[in-house]
Amino acid sequence: QVQLVESGGGLVQPGGSLRLSCAASGIFFSMASMGWYRQAPGNERELVASIMRDGTTDYVDSVKGRFTISRDNAKNTVYLQMNSLKPEDTAVYYCYVHWVSLYWGQGTQVTVSS
Repeated sequence: QVQLVESGGGLVQPGGSLRLSCAASGIFFSMASMGWYRQAPGNERELVASIMRDGTTDYVDSVKGRFTISRDNAKNTVYLQMNSLKPEDTAVYYCYVHWVSLYWGQGTQVTVSS
């Protein structure tokens, strides 16, 4: 059974930082591609960052230079380091893993507000 457990969300002031984590079990982690989506109220879900099994990364333009996605295959965990956060980054963030099928985490709320 595949399970993704997210952590690291919360409330942060503009300009602050957060690191999201997504721990996976039940999959061949090193063979999977993975990433993070986000969804703000009234908006469609948006792909924020992705990382392939060879380590290739991609980002939506609005977070380039501020967010960094990484993976630790030994810990079966993918991370999203978010720096210089802005109010428009406020959303529920979902990790996903693509290995044979597509799996989703439960979502974690990120709120950027003063």
